[in-house]
Amino acid sequence: MVSAGLVLFVVLLIAAAAFSAEHPSRKRRIPTTLDGPFPPATRRLDPSFRRGSDDIPTDDPRLAPRVHPPFPEQIALAASAHPSSVWVSWITGEANIGVNVTPADPSAVSSEVWYGEESGKCEFFQRGTATVYSQLYPFKGLLNYTSGIIHHVRLQGLKPSTRYYYKCGDSSLKALSEEHTFVTLPSCGPDHYPNRIAVIGDLGLTSNSTTTIDHLNENDPSMILMVGDMSYANQYLTTGGKGVPCFSCAFPDAPIRETYQPRWDTWGRFMEPITSKIPMMVIEGNHEIEPQVGNLTFKSYSARFSVPSEESGSNSNFYYSFNAGGVHFIMLGAYVDYNRTGAQHAWLKRDLCQLNRQITPWIIASWHPPWYNSYNSHYQEFECMRQEMEGLLYESSVDIVFSGHVHAYERMNRVFNYTLDPCGPVYITVGDGGNIEKVDVDFADDPGKCPSESDNTPEFGGVCHLNFTSGPAKGKFCWKTQPEWSAFRESSFGHGILEV
Repeated sequence: MVSAGLVLFVVLLIAAAAFSAEHPSRKRRIPTTLDGPFPPATRRLDPSFRRGSDDIPTDDPRLAPRVHPPFPEQIALAASAHPSSVWVSWITGEANIGVNVTPADPSAVSSEVWYGEESGKCEFFQRGTATVYSQLYPFKGLLNYTSGIIHHVRLQGLKPSTRYYYKCGDSSLKALSEEHTFVTLPSCGPDHYPNRIAVIGDLGLTSNSTTTIDHLNENDPSMILMVGDMSYANQYLTTGGKGVPCFSCAFPDAPIRETYQPRWDTWGRFMEPITSKIPMMVIEGNHEIEPQVGNLTFKSYSARFSVPSEESGSNSNFYYSFNAGGVHFIMLGAYVDYNRTGAQHAWLKRDLCQLNRQITPWIIASWHPPWYNSYNSHYQEFECMRQEMEGLLYESSVDIVFSGHVHAYERMNRVFNYTLDPCGPVYITVGDGGNIEKVDVDFADDPGKCPSESDNTPEFGGVCHLNFTSGPAKGKFCWKTQPEWSAFRESSFGHGILEV
């Protein structure tokens, strides 16, 4: 059953995320999910358009340090599980890259945040922790990297929907940042919601990416949902140079999937004007895996970002949950164990069971690779994850799912197990932030574009590709036309704005 409130919720989503493409006249009544399912529609990329752009060079002024050590840079906020708490993160000192690198001492600079409700009067103080990480490659000719000092401080006891002013850094070194400000998220309740939530995936740092962020800033969101694949540092060799759309194509003899970690630092600087004033909630994507010596992975992601894993009962940065007013957000990890017998599945079940839909009526889930996808890129790639987890989300009446990975936009009709279902979630793919790998334009139902069942092997987990068991594509791996569960798809760059 679809509640009457859901009509408003999804109307605003569709209006914000794809209004210009689906509804050319603002005077037309915007349909709701109660009007669906909708006939499948496609807007193809104009072949005269470029499919992407190059990365911004590292020496671009927008990527340059704005302060000198030990002053803070790359300042970023993240929400905690509840609105009475906010995470503040930043970096001090300089990263080092070379054959032999020595990590900085995290205790050399204090992790302090001074804050208050009046500008110029930061009367409260909280201290946090600091860390460094290294990206090491035991191969001749490859360079190693060690980060600056990464600080994380959790502010607690805050008032919901309240503006605070803050400075971060080390007061003993007289190295506090300039004053920044943020507004806490609203308290939990069916009548309290963030004003706007920006949804981005697969952003990168190209000219297209900067346009996406400029437009996002104009939309003035109160929170960012970043659904994975952020800096694309792994499109480079460790020596830097020029990033490439396809690493394996450009560097077929590379001994490992290299990264140029300074791209993370430039990405943090580019994002700071936004992330220092609104919380950005992240989840890992495949471009965050970044394997290195000793089979270590995700070192940059794990060290750089604060997420409310402990506060939400998860002991992993790869999956967690949080509340924003009357919305409960669930962030799931596709690149860690998602099987029914694993820790993530057990945590998800506990998290869903403890929800009170009278207090948080809406549930929004997010992870990087989509389960429903009619593009030939990443087609059925994470079918194993869908088979393990979809039933649990369906039973709990999850409303909307956001994913990235596919570099395009696609919105599904309500669906469960590849069958139209009015109680299923609305799945939306927004992996079109602007990254260097370019926009996806081919569909699995285009003539000659259906992937083979050996294509699209996931970077984590098994392969569970299947032929459809019902509907017009019964017995086949691909549909001959746009699937009925795909409501609208468009090859373009951009971001979504969710209004509740």
